[in-house]
Amino acid sequence: MDHDEFIGQVQNRARLASRGEAERATRATLETLAERIADGAAHNLAAQLPSEIGEHLRRQAPAAAGTGERFSVDDFFELVAERDGVERPQAVFHARVVLEVLEEATSGGLMAKVREQLPAEFDRVFDAGSAGRMRGDD
Repeated sequence: MDHDEFIGQVQNRARLASRGEAERATRATLETLAERIADGAAHNLAAQLPSEIGEHLRRQAPAAAGTGERFSVDDFFELVAERDGVERPQAVFHARVVLEVLEEATSGGLMAKVREQLPAEFDRVFDAGSAGRMRGDD
């Protein structure tokens, strides 16, 4: 999947008005995910993505780089909302869409390995996808 297709998928599934909004949602989600998982997993994901998108997984704050920082799914969504510049319900939906497209864009069970690094509470994020509804979306 190339850059334009990835961003186009995010824009379409999240029903965003512009490619810029899709870029922002993608950046916010991937930068936050990169802080939450081990550095090696983030770089492996980035290697399977178009370089412009993979950079969001490589571009971490030096203090957080590679730490696999522990924070809850609620904290994850708060960080995505802050970075995306949207309210939490929108950030939840945007993150679900980005992760869904990310899973489709990667191969070799890489996302399964990423999911193994996350607590079970993150399963609802991946399982809901762009069409589903998660408990706690309210």
